[in-house]
Amino acid sequence: MTTPAASEGPGGREQRPDGGGGGRREGRDPRDEVAAPGDSGLGTITTAVPARLDRLPWSRWHWMIVIGLGTVWILDGLEVTTVGNIASRLSEDGSGLDITSAQVTGLAAALYVAGACSGALFFGWLTDRFGRKKLFMVTLAVYLAATAMTGLSFSAWWFFLFRFLTGFGIGGEYAAINSAIDELIPSKYRGRVDLIINGSYWLGAVGGALLSIVMLNTDFFPKDLGWRLTFALGVVLGFVILLVRRHVPESPRWQFIHGHGEEADKLVASVEREIEDEKHEKLPAPAGEITIHERKSIGFGLIAKTVFRSYPKRAVLGLSLFVGQAFLYNAITFGFGAILTKFYDVQSGHTGYYFAVIAGGNFIGPLVLGKLFDTIGRRIMIAGTYILPGILLFITAWLFDRGSLTANTLTACWCVVLFFASAGASSAYLTVSEVFPMETRAMAIAFFYAVGTAVGGISGPLIFADLTESGIPGDTALAFSIGAALMCAAGIVAAFLAVDAEQRSLEDIAKPLSQTASGT
Repeated sequence: MTTPAASEGPGGREQRPDGGGGGRREGRDPRDEVAAPGDSGLGTITTAVPARLDRLPWSRWHWMIVIGLGTVWILDGLEVTTVGNIASRLSEDGSGLDITSAQVTGLAAALYVAGACSGALFFGWLTDRFGRKKLFMVTLAVYLAATAMTGLSFSAWWFFLFRFLTGFGIGGEYAAINSAIDELIPSKYRGRVDLIINGSYWLGAVGGALLSIVMLNTDFFPKDLGWRLTFALGVVLGFVILLVRRHVPESPRWQFIHGHGEEADKLVASVEREIEDEKHEKLPAPAGEITIHERKSIGFGLIAKTVFRSYPKRAVLGLSLFVGQAFLYNAITFGFGAILTKFYDVQSGHTGYYFAVIAGGNFIGPLVLGKLFDTIGRRIMIAGTYILPGILLFITAWLFDRGSLTANTLTACWCVVLFFASAGASSAYLTVSEVFPMETRAMAIAFFYAVGTAVGGISGPLIFADLTESGIPGDTALAFSIGAALMCAAGIVAAFLAVDAEQRSLEDIAKPLSQTASGT
């Protein structure tokens, strides 16, 4: 994919050994088929920015990226878990809302996911067009505003509306942040970092579960106040993340393709100087450079053609992974509290203890297994983290249907299942963000997230709420089995179609649409 780095920059200026001499700009070649109409005035640029980013050692700068972008999943986990655990309280007299538990875990959950799908597509398109940084600031602001308004709900329709808008913001976060993370993190660490960041959702879930125990305790807060304060706390934490996120830069990869090559070079050069000062050693020379046409935007037609015509097997892989994990997680996560209260007579104020244990297992999974995705490889690990939890889930469903489980043993079974499944679910986001060309990355994430989540995330909670509401163990076991079957099916697809992307440059995995023949 790359060619040896040039020894001179523009005009014969000597380049820095680290590639910091700047991109070489060339005239526009109208004969090149990738030239986009409407991008007149933009030419071609030869740059080593991708190779320079990939050869960086881990540093304080990378930690800033992780904290600024990745911690929002903690808020998402806090949000979803809190709603699941307060479902029973919201349906009680005196809560301040005329709403049933099934509406919270079914309709409201489906609206949240529908909002997330819509937000992913809308903000995903804007992210590819206007840049990662602008959009991950906007999406967090939308998320925070909607969360605050949810806490002020005075009727069921208001609650439903702002659950949708909260999801709308978080859907945009998935597209903007996953694309930015993969473009900023060195290829050597990309797999584990992406998995751990997406898995940090479950740190928020632990917090949400434990927080609900306190907030639902009527010795501390009245029934109509405690659940509102949980949303307020999420807003406060979100503002802290917003302050950190202001310092996260734009993706240099996005910049040099969209006509901001000089800004990309200056940004990477400043990061290189910072890391050299931190490590007290010179960075090695980058592996090579690419030549690309700068372009302002990519049309939907070209994106669709690229994803489905040029990479049909990768498209099937992405859809399979998202459908499997979305049904499992959205169906079960939203209904777990209801299962405990209905089948095991666990008090609504105590469900948080059980969920905290499950959430902890979910976070430990990507934390422990993440490195293996960069060493053993994507194919084996993705397939394994889908098929194995699917088999374990079938066993759990069988035991549940027989009445062999208690609240404690069901929680233990789920903890084991989700230890593996959480790594698999996180790998779905990693997969679709790295196996398609850079110009389509945010839209690819948005599309596969939206379609996969719409299939499993909207239908899952609705189906699961009805099955759980029946009070018949066989109905709930059926929901478990459907999730298990979809996970196993996705794992089999991954065994055949997964891309061996470990420790490879993004530009090597999928050639940019704007890359010219001279850059191959």
